[in-house]
Amino acid sequence: MEKTTVLITGCSSGIGLGLAARLADDTAHRFKVYATMRDLAKGEQLLERLGGCCPNTLEVLQLDVTDPRSLAAAARRVQGQRLDVLVCNAGVGLMGPLETCSDQAMKTVFDVNFFGTVRTIQAFLPAMKRRRAGRIIVSSSIGGLQGLPFNSVYCASKFAVEGLCESLAIVLQPFNIHLTLVECGPVKTSFLANLQRPDPEGSELQGLDAETRGLYHRYLRHCQSLFHDTAQEVEEVLQAFLEAIGTPCPPLRCVTTQLFAPLSRLRLASPDGSAYVRAMHDFVFGHGEASGDQP
Repeated sequence: MEKTTVLITGCSSGIGLGLAARLADDTAHRFKVYATMRDLAKGEQLLERLGGCCPNTLEVLQLDVTDPRSLAAAARRVQGQRLDVLVCNAGVGLMGPLETCSDQAMKTVFDVNFFGTVRTIQAFLPAMKRRRAGRIIVSSSIGGLQGLPFNSVYCASKFAVEGLCESLAIVLQPFNIHLTLVECGPVKTSFLANLQRPDPEGSELQGLDAETRGLYHRYLRHCQSLFHDTAQEVEEVLQAFLEAIGTPCPPLRCVTTQLFAPLSRLRLASPDGSAYVRAMHDFVFGHGEASGDQP
């Protein structure tokens, strides 16, 4: 039986690593996986997960979604292969009061999350169109569907990805190319630990007003509690990716958690947005409280 060929970006950890391992270790050997990452040295974790090399089902490639030359080299490596599934998973986070976000930090978030997704799709889409078949799966976020406090730049990058993919899906329909956005909530990965954010006790916050500093402190406590109590395991989230790969007609959006469903419904039910803003504030900072703790 001919294998389904899958290329995944951002495989050094988390969802990308988990998905690559799951597909490469498929007992029926149905998949050939190109697991890509910016730093190949981190590929050892993936190989250890699989107990060593799997030449028939896994190949680890260097790919930096911010570098067009790196993308071109990866595209050349799989040239001649029938790429059935492209998974755009590489992403970075940025948290904190907007006043503390530098131009460079904001550009990096958009360069990876938005432009990196665009470049990756551009590199592999023409071959899919010629074949008139393929699947594109994009790791998105609840933060691409609704604004989250102190994540304004990250949410902006994911909102952009949502608009990109929704628009593109319409054009790809006649080509028999399915595009799916997987909307992840909190997941037990290193994402929260690795994202850029100001130290709550550091100098970056000293120029801020006391009320915003207080709200940021409270938001960090909320995040810790949320990730501790409700974050999903990677294996649970992978089900959405596996369904998008295996379902004959996958949906445009697949939400992995119902944690934010009431807020999502409120956002749709109240188009002017004011009810959502109040409800999200109460959810994060406490009902009816309009200001933050003093630092």
